[in-house]
Amino acid sequence: MAKKLKKEFPTVIIKENETLDAYTYTKTGGPADALVFPVTKDEVQAIVKWTHEKDVPLTILGNSSNVIIRDGGIRGVVMILTELNGIKIEKNHLVVQSGAKLIDTSKRALYENLTGLEFACGIPGSVGGAVFMNAGAYGGEVKTVIETVEVVTLTGERKIYKNEELEFSYRHSKIQETGDIVVETVFALEKGKKEKISEKMDELTELRTSKQPLEYPSCGSVFKRPTGYFTGKLIQDAGLQGKILGGAQISTKHAGFIVNINQATATDYIEMISHIQEVIWDVYQVKLETEVRIIGEDSILESFENVAERMSS
Repeated sequence: MAKKLKKEFPTVIIKENETLDAYTYTKTGGPADALVFPVTKDEVQAIVKWTHEKDVPLTILGNSSNVIIRDGGIRGVVMILTELNGIKIEKNHLVVQSGAKLIDTSKRALYENLTGLEFACGIPGSVGGAVFMNAGAYGGEVKTVIETVEVVTLTGERKIYKNEELEFSYRHSKIQETGDIVVETVFALEKGKKEKISEKMDELTELRTSKQPLEYPSCGSVFKRPTGYFTGKLIQDAGLQGKILGGAQISTKHAGFIVNINQATATDYIEMISHIQEVIWDVYQVKLETEVRIIGEDSILESFENVAERMSS
């Protein structure tokens, strides 16, 4: 398949049977049959059309900061959009391609004296991923500053959504149902004072640094916040903080994070997530839903009954 892609798209970087652990924040993930890195919206559209016409499975990855790719990898074509990363300024608007980092976008807003994206200064994902999941932190969400989003549909057509058409809610957008591929987002911001914007970003960066386990690979916040509860406190109060499964650990710094402390596999992560969900349900009757996306093919997994034997203090 990769050879056919290279023949069809000779200018696009294409890798065959490339292990994905080098591209994910957890440092886990099996191989992709074909891994492609488009650099323009036209290339994205052409590759999507090709996969649609050939009936080849297509998976889109942005910055891979809030995703777990199973150890069996991903079949078909995997498209990583990190090379599609342009940021333009148009008056009080930032026009940002989907592979740009949200952190870099907030820094560009600071440079242009634009306020509204301060909350995003520590969110490690891409702009496309932020739209997909309505990313947020410290009381802010991207839905409040998005004006329009340009996508490529699964059949390879280009389309523009207005904010109200995206059906944003907590960690959700319409894109999760349509499967559209975000290629560009227009953020509508307001003029502000650089000193105040910088001060707010510094404050939030300090909060993040002091509370989150940034010293280890992780997939960020694993679970959505259940109504009326704080996820990290539930996990901590259940006595799970610091538990280890394989190379994965429930962070001792913030129990809402699972960190890779010793060559963890995706299987370690997934089994740890299942264990946490089961314990929290048994103790509190609270259902924890994952915020992180789990995709790809399974390798041979141990039965859940064996997980407890692998847990250590």
